[in-house]
Order: sequence, then C-alpha cells, then structure tokens
Amino acid sequence: MARILSLDVGDKRIGVAVCDPTGLVVTPLMTIHRKNMQTDVAKVATLVTEQEADMVVVGLPMNMDGTEGEQALKVRSFAKKLGFATNRPIEFHDERLSTFSAIETLVERGIKTGHNRDLVDMEAAAVILREFLDRRG
Repeated sequence: MARILSLDVGDKRIGVAVCDPTGLVVTPLMTIHRKNMQTDVAKVATLVTEQEADMVVVGLPMNMDGTEGEQALKVRSFAKKLGFATNRPIEFHDERLSTFSAIETLVERGIKTGHNRDLVDMEAAAVILREFLDRRG
C-alpha cells in the first residue's frame, strides 16, 4: 500500500493527517493557517513530497441532503490546483460530521477542544483518512 495524505480544507485552516505505508496507522500531522491559494497549495505540495505521499484524500464538505454547496466548490478548486502542483491522484471523501467525530474522539481522550481549533482540524483530517481507508477495505 502507499502513504496517503489527508486534508480537511476550510476557509481559515487546513487540517492534515497521514497514514503509514500499511494503511493501518493514521496520524494527525499539522494544521496549516491559510494565507492565499498559491501559498496554501505550495505548502501542501511540500508536505506531499516530505511525507512521500502517493495520493491525497480531500474531505468534501457535502450538505446534509447529499448535495454540494459553495464550500464544496472551493474545496474542489483547491484540490484541482493541488493535483496539478503535485502530479498525484486526488480523491474526495464525504466529510459530513468529521469535525463532530473529531471533537468526540478528542473529548474521549480527555482533551479540551473549545479553543483548540488546530487540534480539531488535524483530528478531522485523520477521521476523513480513517473512513476513506475503511471504505477501500
């Protein structure tokens, strides 16, 4: 199997997680504070290279009724630019409720999440990657 980088792309931050080559261990990696599209794509592209990721999974923010809204269009635009910058395959994963799951996981570990959005975003990226890997089997 290959290393996969996972992203939870928001307007202010991008949560990043990565899995080991076996796909068994998913690790929250970091949160990138957004500056502009070019800088953000370059930062993630550098991480793809540093982490030796063979592909990138991007959380796609779907509406609860299964449709795509404005935020999904922004995420698709970012992912398209990232695909060109990295020459790696980009796959999308429905990220509905990933932030809720991330907060739940952190609270279960006894970690306060109220003022720690960076930690929540990293964990949300990890949730997205775990779900993606589980779905692939």
